[in-house]
Amino acid sequence: MTTLVVGATGATGRLLVQQLLDRRIAVRAIVRSAARLPASVRDHSGLTVTEASLLDLSDDDLARHVSGCDAVASCLGHNLSLRGILGPPHRLVTESVRRLCRAIESTRPARPVRLVLMSSAGVRNHDLDERVSVGQRIVLGLLRVLVPPHADNEQAAGFLRVRVGQGHGAVRWVAVRPDSLLDAGAVSPYEIHRSPVRSALFDPGKTSRINVADVMTRLITEDALWSEWQGRMPVVYDRD
Repeated sequence: MTTLVVGATGATGRLLVQQLLDRRIAVRAIVRSAARLPASVRDHSGLTVTEASLLDLSDDDLARHVSGCDAVASCLGHNLSLRGILGPPHRLVTESVRRLCRAIESTRPARPVRLVLMSSAGVRNHDLDERVSVGQRIVLGLLRVLVPPHADNEQAAGFLRVRVGQGHGAVRWVAVRPDSLLDAGAVSPYEIHRSPVRSALFDPGKTSRINVADVMTRLITEDALWSEWQGRMPVVYDRD
């Protein structure tokens, strides 16, 4: 099995790469700087690294990177800095997902490729009746206008829901929605829900990055879990 990971140098992405390698999964990573990968990951024989900005790759180059992959995982996000939040590219996640899906389709894989997207509990799944309070609706509307990363995450999930849908011949997908992210040294008990069970804005839960990586790894490698959540947007919380 081979998995392409984008966003591999991020706080969650590097954990995902490590967990995949620990399961003897061959990993390809597209990163802007290989030096940002931990040495234990960077020097692993199961990892192939390409230094590039994904959005700068040609369609043919990106198709070569996804060719032969059984899964693609995106941990892309915007840096938590003023420039990272407000600066371009405003649609990094959406454009990356769109281009990855197009690249997968162009390779005509023998069986559908699993695409796992790291999203956010603040992104609603409009396929379900996920009710939010008036106050949360107002705040989300402001975030959509004032904070480009939130709109980007919404649009990326929307692309998978609407444009890829449930019966795409080349791509099957899951969008994993963690709540407030935190660091932890080891995988701990967690819960997976169809929809948020608390307000991501006014009563947020917590999700460790290593648990997010574990869920994504399991979706890539475990058929039963994949069958349960394929085409859906599970929400992950650390267990209290």
